[in-house]
Amino acid sequence: MNPTAAVRPYRHADAPALDDICVRTAHNGRDSRPLYADPAVLPAIFAAPYVHLDPDLAFVLDDGTGRAVGYILGTADTPRFAEEFRAKWLPRVAHRYPAPAGPPGTPDEVMAALLHDPERMIVPELAAYPAHLHIDLLPEWQGRGHGRALMRTFWRALRERGVPAVHLVMATANTPARAFYDRLGFHVIEAAGLDPADVTCLGRTTRDPERS
Repeated sequence: MNPTAAVRPYRHADAPALDDICVRTAHNGRDSRPLYADPAVLPAIFAAPYVHLDPDLAFVLDDGTGRAVGYILGTADTPRFAEEFRAKWLPRVAHRYPAPAGPPGTPDEVMAALLHDPERMIVPELAAYPAHLHIDLLPEWQGRGHGRALMRTFWRALRERGVPAVHLVMATANTPARAFYDRLGFHVIEAAGLDPADVTCLGRTTRDPERS
């Protein structure tokens, strides 16, 4: 029998796979390794802190053999997460990725600057959408309904915690991802101070219209 892919909770042993997925999808859904001297800075920002600080809200797509080939990660409380990121996560990795001394001059320095500024996640216009998420699938697992399954699992977990709405911030240039979010009912949230040419804020309720 062919193994069947399924969504399951994150396990600690999945950590290396999640780091790899993050790196291989971080450049607008494509492999980021050609762009960075040390692409490990990416999961240090966008993957590892979530499974460290909020492991109960981490879910993976298992290919049926135990290997994670996609994930959805997030938090139910963005301001609390930003606070814990600075207090509990940043001290673990800051020495590996020091903050740039001046304006970032390379892609690695841009990411290091983001790492050292978790307060950037607190955007006043997103207060009504307290949860946020990151979702990534390896390219060969995209377009097969797995992203929707991951998202519905995450929504359900948020609803069980009484969280009414969720947001995400994405690269505006990632048009395939935007089409996916549009199909799932996300809408644009205008946020002062964020350049829409660079990033787009999207939000939606945690209600699952297919199971209401």
